[in-house]
Amino acid sequence: MLYHFLYPLKSYFFGFNVFRYITFRSGAAAVTALLISFIVGPIIIRWLQRKQIGELIRDELPSRHLQKKGTPTMGGFIILIAILVPVLLFARLDNIFIQVMLLTTVWMGGIGFLDDYLKIVKKKSKGLIGRYKLAGQISFGVIIGLVVSFSPVFEGISTRTFLPFFKSYMIDFGWLYLLMVICVIAGTSNAVNLTDGLDGLVAGLVGIAAIAWAAISYITGRVDFSTYLNVVYLKGAGELTVYCAAMAGACLGFLWFNAHPAEVFMGDTGSMTLGGALGALAILTKKELLLLIIGGVFVAESLSVIIQVISYRYRGGKRVFKMAPLHHHFELLGWHESKIVVRFWIIGILLLLLSLTTFKVR
Repeated sequence: MLYHFLYPLKSYFFGFNVFRYITFRSGAAAVTALLISFIVGPIIIRWLQRKQIGELIRDELPSRHLQKKGTPTMGGFIILIAILVPVLLFARLDNIFIQVMLLTTVWMGGIGFLDDYLKIVKKKSKGLIGRYKLAGQISFGVIIGLVVSFSPVFEGISTRTFLPFFKSYMIDFGWLYLLMVICVIAGTSNAVNLTDGLDGLVAGLVGIAAIAWAAISYITGRVDFSTYLNVVYLKGAGELTVYCAAMAGACLGFLWFNAHPAEVFMGDTGSMTLGGALGALAILTKKELLLLIIGGVFVAESLSVIIQVISYRYRGGKRVFKMAPLHHHFELLGWHESKIVVRFWIIGILLLLLSLTTFKVR
């Protein structure tokens, strides 16, 4: 919004020329998101406490989680506000990439909110029924798949995706591309949701992933950088850097309140939003397979659940892990919650560095 209002005035005041630079607007978005989190965080936490919107702890979780019962949840509203406001202020709103990401934030946040509302406020233990949640994810997957398929920005590569570690090579999914997009959106949002079980875990990991996507978006949107690194150039994709910076700032700001011992949990309102956003960023930059590396911790958490279920059903009740998702396994091994979170963050940082090397090691 500020770009559209202030940049045209550069002829009257040269200082407004800074709004042409994505780097400036990205930095401003990150700082603004952080400050918004600090301002609205305490307000939302107090409101959740007054309304007695607290976390429900399942009986099967490790006993140490019982002390978290009643901690305010649905704190994902802090993240939503801290992402949307800076993006609306500093991004180019006529950019198709930003328009899709704004829709992603609202759509996936809405699904998460419905789940939290039914579970916490209406006291329905299962929250939003699984098939309805999946229907919402599939519907959005279809929308973003159609946008990519018919937008002139993606002409000639609409059904293709970048293959990590291989120079100038892309996989063409053809008519299966729409199905792949749906799997990315549903899989990523659910994977992040499954990972949200320890104080600060998801906020830190998504913040790290957002930094990775900021770099990827900037490279993809610059013809000189993308040509030098032999990756697909997408005109306008650099604007996603502003969104990624806002997401990183929002996660960092939320972490201020969510670090152990947490004052608030993000709930599905936050985890579904962040997961959907990561999936959408991968699709819009044509780096869907790279998501498996950047989101490696989320992949491991999801696989642990799948392996546990299969083992339990087909091996006579035998379990591979003490408990799934994976972070609970390490809890039952005696690891302190903070140690698990920090070590998972370290793995996330290593995966970030590995993902960036794929642009050169080919």
